[in-house]
Amino acid sequence: MARVHDTVFDSKHPASLARFWAAVLDGYQVAPYDEVELRRLKDNGIDDPEDDPTVLVVAGPGLPRYFFVLVPEGKVVKNRVHLDLSADDPAAEVARLVELGAVAVREFEGWTQMADPEGNEFCVLR
Repeated sequence: MARVHDTVFDSKHPASLARFWAAVLDGYQVAPYDEVELRRLKDNGIDDPEDDPTVLVVAGPGLPRYFFVLVPEGKVVKNRVHLDLSADDPAAEVARLVELGAVAVREFEGWTQMADPEGNEFCVLR
């Protein structure tokens, strides 16, 4: 049986979108760059992790990973898959996410539709 290994987001700037989602999700962080990873970047002509075309966001063992990958085109249409987030205080969470750079798109009876800084849709459930 298959298991989900990563959820992948196409991105015009993976480092900044990865930082956004690391701040959104409880217990997550951008995966640290060790010497091997910095060497991989350098070997590919990349001197600054900010320019890394593939950035990983991780939490503890057994939790899903999120991978942000550079693509040349911008987002054009609605996502076919999106994340639904829950919070103890959904209204406060929506306000926090807006402070981080998200946009509250539309209110529904049981959720708020939002978009991340690159326009990817997600929802905060009530």
